Amino acid sequence: MKQFIIVTGMSGAGKTMTLKVLEDFGFITIDNLPPELLPQLFTLISERPEASKSRGVVATVDVRNVSRNFVKVIDDISLAWGGDVKVIFLTASDEELLRRYERTRRVHPLNRGLSTGEGIRAERELLAPVLDRADIVIDTSMMDLHQHRERLLKEFFEYDGGISILISSFGYKYGVPQDASYVMDVRCLPNPYYVEELKNLTGEDEPVKKYLLDFPETHKFIELAKNFLDFFIPQFLNNVRGQLHISVGCTGGRHRSVAMAEWLYEAYSQQYKGVCVIHRDKGHGHQ
Repeated sequence: MKQFIIVTGMSGAGKTMTLKVLEDFGFITIDNLPPELLPQLFTLISERPEASKSRGVVATVDVRNVSRNFVKVIDDISLAWGGDVKVIFLTASDEELLRRYERTRRVHPLNRGLSTGEGIRAERELLAPVLDRADIVIDTSMMDLHQHRERLLKEFFEYDGGISILISSFGYKYGVPQDASYVMDVRCLPNPYYVEELKNLTGEDEPVKKYLLDFPETHKFIELAKNFLDFFIPQFLNNVRGQLHISVGCTGGRHRSVAMAEWLYEAYSQQYKGVCVIHRDKGHGHQ
């Protein structure tokens, strides 16, 4: 089944990287296309015999080409192509975007007498309707290329219908994911970091899971979390457009949050299709 993907979002958040990754995965890619040309592009690609071996087409649209009717163009395309069209919105924290601009010495595309910080704020305001319309929101603030590739691989190739529920772990010391629909804080649980033989392991390792399960508060936390999510997940999936991202955080994103995310994944991957788990900060440090 051909997929038609529109990649947009904040300047500096990784649109070019996303385009290159998806090109490696077998998509035909077009950079910085005016939205009004998207319907013709998708039609042309779908009718070309030489494109039959591709997975589909990916087009990026940056803020300079986002017009007032961009959302309407997307809605018209979705009406014509149905579930085969996905809009990916890439974002990152203001602080990370500023660092990237300083590192590359690039000028913000909205730099018309504005500072870089003012340009970023203006861009967020301009793109707010597009963010609301997006099917997939990805926060690249703490992602390296490998993590970015892993997220896209899971999104488009692990399950043909895409990810409906993403469960992730993170460390508060590295920042809360901006694309999370619901954040769960497990810093109240005992910390395996302070147990010498567990310090260099992660929440994926059985000794860490066993240690946490030796405490009654861990069992109670899991019970209460699942009671809430059993109600919340179907309500979200039935009433909110886009993907549900449940993010679990501890101090460093290595032990408690990883274990809890794994337990939630085991529970809900048996109930729903398109559930995946990602551990954003598992390799960043030991806490």
